[in-house]
Formats: sequence, structure tokens, C-alpha cells
Amino acid sequence: MIRLAAMLSVLVVAVSPVRAQDQPAEPEGYRTEDYRTPVPATLTGARVLTTEDAAAIWRDKSGAFVDVLPRPPKPKLPAGTVWRERPHRDIPGSIWLPDTGYGKLAASTEDYLRRGLTRASGDDKARLLVIYCQESCWMSWNAAKRVLSYGYHNVAWYPEGTDGWERAKLPLADVEPEPREGEQ
Repeated sequence: MIRLAAMLSVLVVAVSPVRAQDQPAEPEGYRTEDYRTPVPATLTGARVLTTEDAAAIWRDKSGAFVDVLPRPPKPKLPAGTVWRERPHRDIPGSIWLPDTGYGKLAASTEDYLRRGLTRASGDDKARLLVIYCQESCWMSWNAAKRVLSYGYHNVAWYPEGTDGWERAKLPLADVEPEPREGEQ
């Protein structure tokens, strides 16, 4: 009985959410490494959403959802090997702008992000933009901070991302990335 109690206490610790004291403070700039680690509880200038908040916005269609999760790299394969990417699952209606959450962006990637935001917002800097990727991922934090720097006034950051969405048993849809200039 004592052993069972000890095992249960270990299990409770293992599945406990990140405590506030474990969350890092907001950095001045962008995070440029170790992207899959605990994120801050805040993002100055942005509203931080829970899954319940994000679901309400999604149901009301009162905001545009933007996923910034990177596209997985194609592995090195022997010549002639057929490669099929795994489907990318997203909050339905989202626009996927892969690779736009890194701390440093090439000029072409930054331009891709700006064009995608213009499309998602209908060229309205007051339109609500919900930025996300996965839980404990700095990519969405970086991207939301960058979106604010572009002059968007109504930015929400959803730090639980598709992980929280899926845990809540909300629908997901297969999506393709927003085409880059010159792609069809």
C-alpha cells in the first residue's frame, strides 16, 4: 500500500503542469535556441489565451488563427526513394506559415510572414490574430512578438497550441503551408 502511494505521488508530479516559478521571464529579444522548453506566462502587448479562450474565438470566428510550427525537414534518402510528408494537423481554418517562429529570420522568410499576416488579417492591423504552434514552444512566442513589432494591435498568443487543442478533443484538420512567393 505504501509503495502504491509513493508511485501515485511520483505520477502526480510527472503529469503536473509547469508551475509559474518554473516559467522563464520574458526575454528582451527573441529566443534563438532550445525552442522546445517552458515558455513565459506572458507576452507584453499580447493577450495570452487558454484553450477555452481560443476555442471561443474559433467558434465565434472572431479572429484569424496562424500556426508557425516549422515544416519537418526532408530526410536524406537513397536515390529513388519515394518521400511522403506526414499530414500537418491544425486548428481548422488556420493559415500555416512554417519556419516563421525562429528567433532570427532570413529576409525572404520575414517577407513570407508579413504577406501571410496580411492575408490572414485581410490587411487590417486591428483584426485579432491568434498565433500558436505547439505547447512549450518558443516559436509561437517569437512569432507573436514579431507580429506586434509589425504594428498589429490585436495579437493573442495561444501557448498550448495544437497540443492543448487536441487534449480538449477539439477538431483538427490537415493543412498545407501557405505558398511562398513563386510557389503554386
